Amino acid sequence: MKFTQHTLDKIEKIIQESGYVIRYERGNFQSGYCILQAKKVVVLNKFFQTEGKINTLIDLLPQLEINFDALTHESQKLYDEVMALGNDKQSQLNLPFVHA
Repeated sequence: MKFTQHTLDKIEKIIQESGYVIRYERGNFQSGYCILQAKKVVVLNKFFQTEGKINTLIDLLPQLEINFDALTHESQKLYDEVMALGNDKQSQLNLPFVHA
């Protein structure tokens, strides 16, 4: 996956199609984002570069209530791709440590 503004726009579209509002603000975010579930608002650190914004949204997607059926076909394909990336990342983190 390329870390471009176009990719960021497509990932943002997935979240917006599920009824969330994305805001870029400054604040004291430990992880770079804040979720206001009751209002379906995602607040991201506005000082992140494009790559940081994309990585944060990819990490955030599994925590959001995404309505897959409400997504456009293009968004569904990207959502599946992003979720596969997240699963690969998670499985890499769960690998047992091997001493060399």
